[in-house]
Amino acid sequence: MTVFRSTPGPPPDHDEAHNGALGGRLNWLRAAVLGANDGVVSTAGLVVGVAGAKASSTELLTAGLAGLLAGSLSMAAGEYVSVSTQRDAEQAALALERRELRLTPEAELAELAGLYEAKGLDPELAHRVAVQLTAHDALAAHAETELGIDPDELTNPWHAAWASFAAFTVGALLPLLAIVLPPASVRVWVTVLAVLAALVVTGWASARLGGAQPRRAVLRNVLGGGIAMGVTYVVGVLLGASTG
Repeated sequence: MTVFRSTPGPPPDHDEAHNGALGGRLNWLRAAVLGANDGVVSTAGLVVGVAGAKASSTELLTAGLAGLLAGSLSMAAGEYVSVSTQRDAEQAALALERRELRLTPEAELAELAGLYEAKGLDPELAHRVAVQLTAHDALAAHAETELGIDPDELTNPWHAAWASFAAFTVGALLPLLAIVLPPASVRVWVTVLAVLAALVVTGWASARLGGAQPRRAVLRNVLGGGIAMGVTYVVGVLLGASTG
């Protein structure tokens, strides 16, 4: 059958299970950092653009809150759909594996042993490992080795949606507060400085969690956010001048 993972792996031991769980937590943390980064950049671009049009504090707050709510709901909905699709695929693969284990258990045992042989175990040891794991939990053995799925740890779309909603909201609050609280004469500069500082932090964190080079990620993040704010501010100024 077609598998999710391109190369089979040996039977998972305690260290591999621990590393897999840790990797999953790091992926969630990195996704949260990136969600917060989206909230910072998109909301900053919105409120700085509106500020460029000489909007009042009330208008800035209204626009910022609308952008925050729209962005966080969009992120949550998108993540829910994406993770639900992944979960459906995982459940379909597990259902097919259950059916094959029920109808052709001998062929599935031979397939599992063959996966371990392909990773370097000798045929006798591979067969013994396959027999023991099949006796313990045949579905888990095939799911983890053949599909790369833990049947007890399927992705949860609601958790992913709430995490994206919260991360975007936290990120969006920074530019919103930075544009609303200071005096009108300095609020744009305060927002720009606060946002750039936040982008340094999120760029560094996402790079470290992803194993990338922090300096390049920070520079890319700051440049992207700075350009976004600059463009929206100029557009806001031009629109404000044309309507004024």
